[in-house]
Amino acid sequence: MSKGKWVGIGTATVCGALALFLLLPRSDSRQQAAESPPVPAPHQEHRLKNSMMAQDIASTDHLTRLDARQHLTAMLNNMGSAKPKQITDYVRNLQKTHDHISMLVWQDPKLNQPLKFAKKEDSWTSQDRKRLDHYLSIAKQQVKNHQSYQSPSFKLAGKQYFVIAEPSAKSNQSVIALMNQKILLDVENHQKKNLRLIPYPREGKFKVESVHADTLRDLTVKTGHDNENASHFYENEIVVRFRQDPSPDEMNRIKGDVNAESARKLGYAYVFRSSTMDYSQLKVYFLNHWNPHYVEPHYLYLTNDTVPETGSLPNVPNDLLFAKYQWNLPAIETNQGWDLSKGSNDVIVGIVDTGADINHPDLQGQLLSGYNVVDPGSDPLDDVGHGTHVAGIIGAVVNNNEGVAGISWYNKILPVKALDKSGSGTTYSVSEGIIWAADHGAKVINLSLGNYADSQFLHDAVRYAYDKDVVLVSAAGNDNTERPGFPAAYPEVLAVAATDANMKKASYSNYGDYIDVAAPGTSIASTYPGNQYAALSGTSMASPHVAAMAALIRSRNPDLTNKQVMDIMCQSTIDLGPKGHDKYYGNGQIDIYRALQAAGGGNSPLQLWPQHVQNQMNSIMGSESMKTK
Repeated sequence: MSKGKWVGIGTATVCGALALFLLLPRSDSRQQAAESPPVPAPHQEHRLKNSMMAQDIASTDHLTRLDARQHLTAMLNNMGSAKPKQITDYVRNLQKTHDHISMLVWQDPKLNQPLKFAKKEDSWTSQDRKRLDHYLSIAKQQVKNHQSYQSPSFKLAGKQYFVIAEPSAKSNQSVIALMNQKILLDVENHQKKNLRLIPYPREGKFKVESVHADTLRDLTVKTGHDNENASHFYENEIVVRFRQDPSPDEMNRIKGDVNAESARKLGYAYVFRSSTMDYSQLKVYFLNHWNPHYVEPHYLYLTNDTVPETGSLPNVPNDLLFAKYQWNLPAIETNQGWDLSKGSNDVIVGIVDTGADINHPDLQGQLLSGYNVVDPGSDPLDDVGHGTHVAGIIGAVVNNNEGVAGISWYNKILPVKALDKSGSGTTYSVSEGIIWAADHGAKVINLSLGNYADSQFLHDAVRYAYDKDVVLVSAAGNDNTERPGFPAAYPEVLAVAATDANMKKASYSNYGDYIDVAAPGTSIASTYPGNQYAALSGTSMASPHVAAMAALIRSRNPDLTNKQVMDIMCQSTIDLGPKGHDKYYGNGQIDIYRALQAAGGGNSPLQLWPQHVQNQMNSIMGSESMKTK
């Protein structure tokens, strides 16, 4: 794997700090754009990052509401014939493991009065209680009429909440809950650091610079995409072919009417994604107002010859948030790839990060014991959220009717906490984490972190793991700069840039000749501490997509060396931007199905046959040489 020339940026001291980057559409080379992607100017970058943070917060709000509804529905199904003591035990256990459930009211006409379970809130004012009672009153009336209910978000003592209510489909029972939305503030604070909207770390102990090239063009927005751009699966999208293309004014009207998050043209048709309307509502709107040539669901839109002739997406998991929020998995043909490999328990993925929420229900059975570099006597518990989010992208439990689906079904995750509660760590701690993971069975290591200082000690740790046949994957950074970051820029590491849902360079993503591949990184839904789910953006989110793909490749063909795995990942991409390798996308956006096809199974893939033969010859020559000594 070759790297371009790097800009010299100085050398870190031996104990220099390594601040976490919290680095946190598909086009085929036959139909690819010849121009470089536009890179936003500094003032545009700031605006775009704020917009992206708002999008992540809004997506997280949707995730929390959908997750809350699932819990209430499950309770109604499980506790329909239960006695008050059983219901009490159920709710107390639920609140113990889900701290954001501040109040829960079980209503059953057979009981003398509702069962209420509420945490004590001394700080609420009379005005707060009046506001809460207002929404509770509406919720009670709605479930009485056998209707679901969700209130808007509102504040109590400065904290954000919403009320949700669900009636039973089988009886007159119902359940009402008050949900604490502290996670929205957590995501906001996290993304301010992650996307470099505030100085980070705040103490000024570590200085991370962002250098912007003033010769690049301003950001422009294009709507034209090849038909093969879209392989996403959405329930809140619709494909529309108009009898006559809308004018710019008409497009603005449509976007406003359907609350469009995006509108893209693919060939003759347009794909609209709404933040508030589902497919059936979108269909009624377009048929009534625009007399289109046709409308159809996006998930039936054929993308390329790797999609079955039925046009439907294969291997669609039943995880609650997959269809609506996990655009990223179909975008890299994960579902098709599962036909070739779902992973293996024998291939361990190390995550050197902030730790992981070992009690998260969507990570149960996926996490190994790991190691805490920061506090060696403690479990590698995540006190930031970043590592848990990364872990979910790689290996959240698939087909468990809950939360999100990970890219790997069976690869175990080895959490290594090398970053403290501030989300940063020293060169020593990260280096120790890499070495520990390599010594304890990791065949792939994800590094969603970095710095612009080229540390020899860190590079030695990277070389140590690489020499042990580990595939190392690292995020490029979120400063929209061409300045190379480390460890991503080391030649032994696969450097990952981020793309958005339109298969364009994410506005925050670093770039440069050292970039190897690109992967989805914008508004990625995944696991979050406290048994919750959040949407985050950053190259930190792009990197674990590539690490998970490496694990699937090594699971499908264990005979491959780390270099062969890295070569396959680079050679099986979808080319984006200027033809061939470029500084924005590297070799292109990863494609799991293509990579797994290239990897073969149990034998060296044809494209690597010369290296395989040479390795075999070297092995034989070495054995013969040993015999003569």
